[in-house]
Amino acid sequence: MLSEQSTPVVRETLPAVRAAIGEIAEVFYGRMFDGHPELLADLFNRGNQANGEQRRALAGSIAAFAEQLLAHPDVRPDAMLARIANKHASLGITSDQYKIVHKYLFAAMGEVLGDAVTTEVAEAWDEVYWLMANALIALETRLYAQSGAAEGGTWQQMTIAERYQESPDVVSFTLRHTDGRPCASFRAGQYVSVQVELPDGAQQIRQYSLSCAPGRPEWRISVKRAGGAALPDGEVSSWLHHNAQAGDTLTVSAPFGDLTLRPGDGPLLLASAGIGTTPVLSMLSHLAATGSPRPVTVVHADRTPDDHAHREELRQLVRALPDARLHLWYEEPGGQEPEAAAGLADLAAVELPESVTAYLCGPLPFMRSVRGDLLRRGVPAQDIHYEVFGPDLWLAAS
Repeated sequence: MLSEQSTPVVRETLPAVRAAIGEIAEVFYGRMFDGHPELLADLFNRGNQANGEQRRALAGSIAAFAEQLLAHPDVRPDAMLARIANKHASLGITSDQYKIVHKYLFAAMGEVLGDAVTTEVAEAWDEVYWLMANALIALETRLYAQSGAAEGGTWQQMTIAERYQESPDVVSFTLRHTDGRPCASFRAGQYVSVQVELPDGAQQIRQYSLSCAPGRPEWRISVKRAGGAALPDGEVSSWLHHNAQAGDTLTVSAPFGDLTLRPGDGPLLLASAGIGTTPVLSMLSHLAATGSPRPVTVVHADRTPDDHAHREELRQLVRALPDARLHLWYEEPGGQEPEAAAGLADLAAVELPESVTAYLCGPLPFMRSVRGDLLRRGVPAQDIHYEVFGPDLWLAAS
């Protein structure tokens, strides 16, 4: 809870901080990477740093946290904090690194906002920062303990048992422990981080959803090659596509992530687009493996049937469930899927049962559209869960 003396100060200065977030983030990251170049090389996503997404997400999340403290002073924003904490644990973040961020962030605020940052203002925002940081540190400590790792020590060596080309831009890798022991179980919908050493010596990290059922002796990840005509190639995904082969060793984290299938027998909507199908595959595999009778509506959208990774596997999993229905959309159907609709996903024609719980994963425009459709149809916001690949700009802007 924000103190009585800090609450009015934060409320009065929040608009100015929000308006200056972009400039504050620019100065903050520039100064921090000058002082700690290893953070850019081995921790932060260089691609998202280059396009500015990660900068807006981190600084924006602090402003969003402040807004939550003001709007709901007696309620900690656990959903927001859990998402960040899981991502941090998958990266091996340590409590000492919060001190580094604090140092450069508050120096940047002072430089950008100038005389507006009085002692009173600095103290109030310092309180906001450490309320958020200490809550995250506590959550991350718990996550590390649950995974059986010391703080920041989540990494393990795994061998690629199989490599399979799922679509022109998606490759799946089946992973085993190098010492032969079975892989740890996880919750359907979770992801792991993969760390690779690039030609310039940087050890970049990316997250990939586990696309198999929990409880198996092996894990599987499905990696889409990032980039395209108007975008730079993804550093890690391109490296994995070009270099990682069966028999090679990868550095992989324990499983983390809070977009997980909640227990129960209520109806489900699993909606995905593109590579967002991967956590849905894990959820469906788990439901099929446990013989779940839950009603399940599966929605998937993609550019073409050929671009739809794991297309036949998705069909098989839906057929394996006693009360599941599949709805497909392709921007260019091409005649391969006569039952699929053409164009973008539109839930208006999809029948949804009462009390449905929805899980969304895919590009932000897709999730915004689907979430809006669900809200208009009366699905409560708390029953709509989502996962963002990359910096959570949706959260930062909320």
